[in-house]
Amino acid sequence: MVQRSDFSDDLVVEGVVESVHTTNVFCPSEVEGIVVYIVEDGTYVKEGDILCVIEDKDLDSDYESASINLESALAELNKVKVDLLLKTAMLEADVRSNEAATDIANLDSLQLQYLSENQRKIRELELQQAAIQKNKIETKLRTLNIIHETEIKKHELRIERYKERIEKLHQRKESLTVKSPVSGLATRAMHWLTGKKIIEGDRVWERLPLIIIPDMEEVKVILEASESEYKRINPGNRMTYTFDAMSEVQAFGEVIQKTSAGSPVESGSKVKYFEVEASVDSAEVLIPPGMSARCQIHLEQVKDTIIVPHIAVFDEDSIKVVYVKKNKFYEMRQVVITHSSLQTAVVSAGLAAQEQIALLRPPRSHIKSKKFLPDSIISLFEVNPSDSLINLSPELSNE
Repeated sequence: MVQRSDFSDDLVVEGVVESVHTTNVFCPSEVEGIVVYIVEDGTYVKEGDILCVIEDKDLDSDYESASINLESALAELNKVKVDLLLKTAMLEADVRSNEAATDIANLDSLQLQYLSENQRKIRELELQQAAIQKNKIETKLRTLNIIHETEIKKHELRIERYKERIEKLHQRKESLTVKSPVSGLATRAMHWLTGKKIIEGDRVWERLPLIIIPDMEEVKVILEASESEYKRINPGNRMTYTFDAMSEVQAFGEVIQKTSAGSPVESGSKVKYFEVEASVDSAEVLIPPGMSARCQIHLEQVKDTIIVPHIAVFDEDSIKVVYVKKNKFYEMRQVVITHSSLQTAVVSAGLAAQEQIALLRPPRSHIKSKKFLPDSIISLFEVNPSDSLINLSPELSNE
């Protein structure tokens, strides 16, 4: 017997809960080494907690070598300063000795008037020689001071470069201990080479993801639909989620978007799956990322309508008909089907509640009459299918 009830065309697809916003923690810049420690999957970490420790032997060697170079450069600078100070002291002593000799020669010059012509010329030449020697020493001293400053500056710049190098290496060594930038649930990232989650002993390098920390406050569900399922799903379809790990919990959302290209189920397979993204708008409790979800997609819903089994609807000369029981015989009745699922169909015109219909096509000898819908009713549903929300049982025309 035909009854009125709510129609719902639902599709069930498996999905996985993912965070809308995640914090990815990468292997630090200029680092290549071996993981000696990494936090266990599902560990709740606080900001500043250690997530991973990496061993980089090349970095340790570079740091040791740079430290030795700095010590050598500092020692060489001290040696240069001592050598230059010694040379300066010797030249300054020569200057003082020359000044003393010049003073003595100047005193002797008072006696020039008592000397012979040759002796006077010799004494004057000695004075000139002392002046020339003084000028040479002073010039050499000035030059030495310039050389002194240049040499020291060169070594100081060299030391500064070594210090900068060591500071950078120190920062890189510090970065080998990777700490959490935020609080949250830490999960190990997939290694690009192995295709498995990172473990101790794996080789890692710059920009390789190590840890993923999802934002627990906002999640979504990623569905992997078959091609036939994908074609039936549309953005805006409402969703109801249940979870194997939390059987008593429900969540609700809607389809946000569908990917345009499918991916093979496995390498070389012609069977593809399509990714569908859906929101989680409300949930009874906080849903953690990584949890599997049973996703009930509500493709179409109609309240308080006439629903019949799909097998009770037949094609007859390009129209849809049902066979209504009239005492011991049947009447072929034209109907309008506006919604259907794999099991049921919504009859929006041509059938009333409480009538009985056949699930199998009756023998022709048992069909005593035929009734068809007026063209105005057919046109109404062709122009405005939304009228299906109100079931009509119009006056039928006899054949």
